[in-house]
Amino acid sequence: MKKFAAIFTSILAAATLCKAGEAVQLFNGQDLNNWSFFLEDATVDPNSVFSVQDGVINIKGQPFGYMYTKVKYEDFYLHAEWCYPTEPSNSGIFLYVQDPKFWPNAIECQLFATKAGDFVLLGGSDMTEYKLPEGQTERPKFPIVEARGESSEKPVGQWNSADIICKDGKITVFINGKLRNEGTSVNKSGHIGLQSEGGTVLFRNVNLLNLKD
Repeated sequence: MKKFAAIFTSILAAATLCKAGEAVQLFNGQDLNNWSFFLEDATVDPNSVFSVQDGVINIKGQPFGYMYTKVKYEDFYLHAEWCYPTEPSNSGIFLYVQDPKFWPNAIECQLFATKAGDFVLLGGSDMTEYKLPEGQTERPKFPIVEARGESSEKPVGQWNSADIICKDGKITVFINGKLRNEGTSVNKSGHIGLQSEGGTVLFRNVNLLNLKD
């Protein structure tokens, strides 16, 4: 928790945000009681995809789906750590999830290996920064607001950190302490989700600080 507080203090100073409010432990290291689950294949038991092992969230990656907070959040600072244990894979942190479905209306902070920090606009969600690619007249199924600069991710088997500030719809993302992306969402509140897509991904230290005035 000390590391979480230190990271928040440095990022808060850089971002000149309002004072912190209530701290929320989204994952207690023991169970997933604070979360609900959605799987594309409704016949699959969520417990076979999302589990807690040795104090860490283990997400298998197949079938596609996500776990999402039972509570909706508006203005917040989110810290989460993730690791691909054996090979580079794909996952994401969903922000401002509206009605859970396939695909949900949400902004995905991409965690796909080498692409962490990209914004993917899911389910018809939108950001004011998104522009159609030159020469393209139709909006793609998954519009992307690309992260800035080179990847700041760590190799397979090592833990990465995502620090995400959401304030009045503006989303600011730091990956391993490096500013990677900023954008403004049309939606300003919703659930938070962790994605199952591709291969195994681990999450730990998933904490939230409420910034609501």
